Amino acid sequence: MRLLTIGAFARATGLSAKALRIYDDCGLLPPAAVDPHSGYRYYAPEQRDRARLIAGLRRAGMPLAEIRTVCGLPPAAAAEALDAWWRRVSADTAARGRAVALLVDRLSERGTTMSETTFRYAARCETGTVRDSNEDTAYASATLLAVADGVRGPAGSTAGAEAVDALRPLEQADTPQADLLAALADAVTRADRAVRGHATDADQPATTLTALVRRGTRLALVHVGDSRAYLLRGGELSRLTQDHTYVQTLVDQGRLTPAEAGAHPQRALLARALGAGAEVEADLALRTALPGDRYLLCSDGLSAVVDPGALHAALAEADDPEAAVERLVELAYAAGAPDNIACVVADLAA
Repeated sequence: MRLLTIGAFARATGLSAKALRIYDDCGLLPPAAVDPHSGYRYYAPEQRDRARLIAGLRRAGMPLAEIRTVCGLPPAAAAEALDAWWRRVSADTAARGRAVALLVDRLSERGTTMSETTFRYAARCETGTVRDSNEDTAYASATLLAVADGVRGPAGSTAGAEAVDALRPLEQADTPQADLLAALADAVTRADRAVRGHATDADQPATTLTALVRRGTRLALVHVGDSRAYLLRGGELSRLTQDHTYVQTLVDQGRLTPAEAGAHPQRALLARALGAGAEVEADLALRTALPGDRYLLCSDGLSAVVDPGALHAALAEADDPEAAVERLVELAYAAGAPDNIACVVADLAA
């Protein structure tokens, strides 16, 4: 059998000679032979698999004592042991992350920046010029901004209102930043359950929901459907959400251009909504809020008829949220207001 020098074995396995000496000293990877005069180590070619496994486990952060146990197991049992170890590490990391986030939260509140800021907000909900009923809901407070667009039908307005109501307990809840997304996900599940509770044999209500929950330095965003959230920061307008619609799916697949999607006859057909499908599937994200931010939440009664450039100008030129909402609603009516209009604008201000 031809043995490999420690240098050749190191190159073959991606381990350093120093690491190989350490693994020898702790009995994890002893060499196949040692020169009795020089003490030089030699390794057998079949030791390479074990060496590579050790290297991979070390890169993952597994302690040497646990690596010794895993390396002594058959492959299937080793895989189970590795999976169990990773679950323990993940749980511990999550717990430490929550502890750190709580400390960051407390330290932030002791500062003089975010702890002294608040939302200044305005909300408006209009029927429009064509519809004879209003299924939209708009809500704003110092800690919660929300817009919902109920699918047209007997319980459409109820679905939208109940979706927003399900989030309102978060306004007063003392939820740490680290747990905010989990609390928001639970609230969305309750909202979905409430909407489904109004289903009948003849009608299955559904609604979009787009909301921001503020807690200290963080904003938790939830989104399902085709209502939208925008951020104006430093003069630049960015969209924070992606439409959950049939035509957006075609755009993502490269089968439609954004311009074609805007004129598509099925552009309002939802791919995701509360109350629809097997279970709720909402987008959740945690964002950092900055003083001077201006947020817009709206239903497609605004975004589908007012182009992004006009939205940008209306938000950038308005002195306060009330003026911004007034201007945006005016633009929707100038475009014919064929749908209900829900609009919330909020500034994060000192």
